Amino acid sequence: MPRTLRIAITLLALGLPAGLLALRIAGEPSGAGAAVVASPPPGPELKPAPSTPIAEEKAKLGDDETWRPEWDAAIEKALPAVLLEPKMGRTVQQFCPRFRSMSEPDRRAFWAYFFQALSGAEAGLKPTSDVQHTEPQVAVADQVSHRMVRSEGLLQLTYEDSKRYGCSFDWNADRNLQEHDPNKTILQPENNLLCGVNILESQLVVHKKPLITTSSYWSTLRPGWPGYKVFLKQMANVPSACEIRRVPERAIEGGASSTRIGSR
Repeated sequence: MPRTLRIAITLLALGLPAGLLALRIAGEPSGAGAAVVASPPPGPELKPAPSTPIAEEKAKLGDDETWRPEWDAAIEKALPAVLLEPKMGRTVQQFCPRFRSMSEPDRRAFWAYFFQALSGAEAGLKPTSDVQHTEPQVAVADQVSHRMVRSEGLLQLTYEDSKRYGCSFDWNADRNLQEHDPNKTILQPENNLLCGVNILESQLVVHKKPLITTSSYWSTLRPGWPGYKVFLKQMANVPSACEIRRVPERAIEGGASSTRIGSR
């Protein structure tokens, strides 16, 4: 083998490992042992919920103390998976007959609408609403604030709920604020609504109770109690995916027409 050819082959053999090493290093992230940073998983697809009758009325009157679209998003993101399962359709059959076959975004929108309707019945959609009840069964001392129980915010909750349901209410931070100060943790809409999600999950999943029951946390979900009819009225505009419509029917006596809520 000619001397010049032997030298060329030797140089090539020596240079190949170095070239491969350089290529490998160039393809790795900078820094020793650097890890590849994965993109965060995308959030759930969200849909806006329709306006309840009380929200529509407030819009006509120019009343700013009303439901906000960002509250729909907060609720839809916070919903536990169990409330989105098809089997939950049996629980909400009265208000959303097609829940089982709906897409997950539509199920999320239904629950957002439900809480809007509940807030309409409980607090007139007013975030700083509060009331101190005088009925003997509820006129008791709050075990956190140690004052007479006062129901507050969009869903009329109490400081005790922070212990019972893991809600973000801070009595120590709120105790020196004015009664209707929107900075109170219990009156902040997202805090109040997400606490409501926890309470509903406890009722439906942990205690396996119906949505409408005489033992519900909220009196507006108790048949025969004051406010129940108001809640039913607010459920009139559920998302169209639920396929609820008003069906005219004749009254049995007198020939007068009436309406009922039915499925398509």
